[in-house]
Amino acid sequence: MTSEPKENHKTDGQAAGRESPHLDDKERDQASVHSSPRALVIHEIIREEGETALGRKPLALLWSALAAGLSMGFSFLTQAVLETKASPGDDSVSLIGAAGYCVGFIIVVLGRQQLFTESTLTVVLPVLTRRDLGTAAAALRLWAIVLAANLAGTWMFAAILTLPTPFTLKLAPMLDKLGQAPFESAFATTTLKAVLAGWLIALMVWLLPNARSAAVLIVALLTYVVAVCGLSHVIAGSVEAAYAVLRGNAGVPDYLLRFFAPTLLGNVVGGVALVGLLNHASIAPEMTGRA
Repeated sequence: MTSEPKENHKTDGQAAGRESPHLDDKERDQASVHSSPRALVIHEIIREEGETALGRKPLALLWSALAAGLSMGFSFLTQAVLETKASPGDDSVSLIGAAGYCVGFIIVVLGRQQLFTESTLTVVLPVLTRRDLGTAAAALRLWAIVLAANLAGTWMFAAILTLPTPFTLKLAPMLDKLGQAPFESAFATTTLKAVLAGWLIALMVWLLPNARSAAVLIVALLTYVVAVCGLSHVIAGSVEAAYAVLRGNAGVPDYLLRFFAPTLLGNVVGGVALVGLLNHASIAPEMTGRA
C-alpha cells in the first residue's frame, strides 16, 4: 500500500511541489512523497483492495475471516482485564476499559484479516464502479462468507472464556457485566448506534491509505470513540453477546433479535450508505472525466 500512493503522486499534477521552479527533480520527488493523496487516489487504493478481496478463493476468505472473529475477542478480554484492575467506583473506569476495545481492531487491521465491517466499504466500491450483477453477486457472496466466519470466531472465543479456569473465573464478574451491554438498548436505539459505529469503521478504512506510520493511532482513536460512546459493532459486540448466551445470562432469541439484527442493519447502513456511497459520489465526476 505504500508504493502505490507514491506512484500516483508522481503522476498527479496536483502533487505538492510538482510544479515548483524552486526545487530540483529529487526535491520534487521528496515533496511528492510527503504530500497527501487526493480523494480519487484513496478511492482507487481502497477499490483495488476490494477487487483483491473479491478475487480471493472462498476458503481463503473463510480462514481469514475466522481469524478476524477470534482476534476481535481480545477487545472483549482486554476491556474486562482493564476494568477489573481499575479502582472500584472510579469514574474513569469506562474510559480505561474503552482502551482495551481497540486491541482486537488493531490486530485485525495490521494482520490484514478479513473483517465484515471493513468489507462494507472496500467491496462496495468495485460494485459502484462496475455496476454489473456479477460484481454485486460476488460482493454478496463475500459478505456472507466473511460475516458467517467472523461470527463463528466470536462464538469460539466466547466459549474459551467460559472455561472454568482460575484466569476466567477471576474475570467472570466483569465479563458478565460487559456481556449485557449489547442487550441494553431498544431495537431503534441499537440500530442508530450501529449506524454511527459502521460509519466510523468505514471512515477508518478510508483514512488508512493516508495514515502511513500513524495507522495504529488512527485505528486506536476511532475504535476508542466507538467504545467510549457505547456504539454497536456486529463483530466486537458478538463476542460479548455470545458470552452472555453461553453463560445463561441471555437467550439465542436475545442474541438474534435484540443484538444481531439491529446491529447488522446499522453497520451496513453506516458503512455502505453514509461512507461508501457518499465518498464514491464525491469522486465519480473525476472518474467519468478520465474515462
